[in-house]
Amino acid sequence: MTSVHLEVCVDTIEGAWIAAENGADRIELCTALSEGGLTPSAGFMTAASRLPVPVFAMIRPRSGGFQYSDAEKTLMLRDIQTAEQAGLAGIAIGATSEQHELDSPFLSTALAGTKLPATLHRAFDTLRDPVAGVEEAVSLGFERILTSGQAEKAEQGLDVLESVASRASGRISIMAGSGVSEDNAARILKVSAVNELHASCSSPCAPLPSSAPEVHLGFLPSKGARLTNAIRVQALRTAIDQYLETAE
Repeated sequence: MTSVHLEVCVDTIEGAWIAAENGADRIELCTALSEGGLTPSAGFMTAASRLPVPVFAMIRPRSGGFQYSDAEKTLMLRDIQTAEQAGLAGIAIGATSEQHELDSPFLSTALAGTKLPATLHRAFDTLRDPVAGVEEAVSLGFERILTSGQAEKAEQGLDVLESVASRASGRISIMAGSGVSEDNAARILKVSAVNELHASCSSPCAPLPSSAPEVHLGFLPSKGARLTNAIRVQALRTAIDQYLETAE
């Protein structure tokens, strides 16, 4: 393995710049990371297009599961066009059926309607058969799959990650995400043989007192928000580079 790309997911423009300037190879642009990431606004996409690294927009119209109504699918197709018009480098998208298989008809339409490359996001982790999901993602034309190995955290899903990476066999990139940090990056890379990592590299900011209006009115959690942390981005980048040096 000669390189490992680091993707950092962010939900603020400040966080996007912090990630880009401290070692991220690519940005996944979202809103509401606390909800797993939702589609960013058109203005946010346009601002992020000026970043010095590629930016992929999350295409997810709401929190919750990945079975979408026709109205939601129409919205997602429009959001893809917005990402393209904003000058972004790609999209992250996923949709499933009630049988926990990929919604191939919709995803085929979505990918055929744009020139942008696409990441299959963690909707993949809800699939009944992840190995079959790899084959379907390849046939649909996805560039990569973001997965935790169908576990809550990637470090707990190493067996599935290894199986998925083996099945991919260089035909599609496998990116491990969820709970990835400088402390476990080397283990995840060594055991699973994935070739990309995905992380928020965030840390909690100082909580506000419960009497603060933002907390009292429910706009902020009492424990405080999480923000992209430059030191954590740098540390994860260093951990990846050190792993590559020892693996040569």
